[in-house]
Amino acid sequence: MQSKYPSDSVTILTDIVLPGETNPLNNLFGGELLARMDRAASIAARRHSRRICVTASVNHVAFNRAIPLGSVVTVEAKVSRTFTTSMEIFLDVWTEDRETGIRSKANEAIYTFVAVDETGRPIGVPPIEPQTELEKQRFEAALRRKQLSLVLAGKMNPHDATELKALFT
Repeated sequence: MQSKYPSDSVTILTDIVLPGETNPLNNLFGGELLARMDRAASIAARRHSRRICVTASVNHVAFNRAIPLGSVVTVEAKVSRTFTTSMEIFLDVWTEDRETGIRSKANEAIYTFVAVDETGRPIGVPPIEPQTELEKQRFEAALRRKQLSLVLAGKMNPHDATELKALFT
């Protein structure tokens, strides 16, 4: 099964930050943002694979800017690369000032999802073909991130991590 990388098929979740979702500084709880990102990534993975998808790991989260009470928050999720049964999902988090309408990037994250069959066993996913320059950059970097993760988990010999070695030679 072959899938063209749809540049415009970003999963977008938009919501407002309510009082019950904030910490004592009146900023969005980090855990609430993680949940929103997980939901958006799950939808992106399911749309791409057309399979049940489960979160395998949260590889990277950057809480670069606090998101204050009343902010409009948009989470954009897109499959950045597929492997045999897994997909890396790149997430960008934007805030919008309700008064001015100006959007600014607040956070980003990278999640890994695995497609599974009805019994919970991993199942293959279609590849993607990046189209834009940003998609190509994220696609290429995903293999390095995967190799690093496997090396750190003891599942790959560092000598076999060819993409990582290429960075240092």
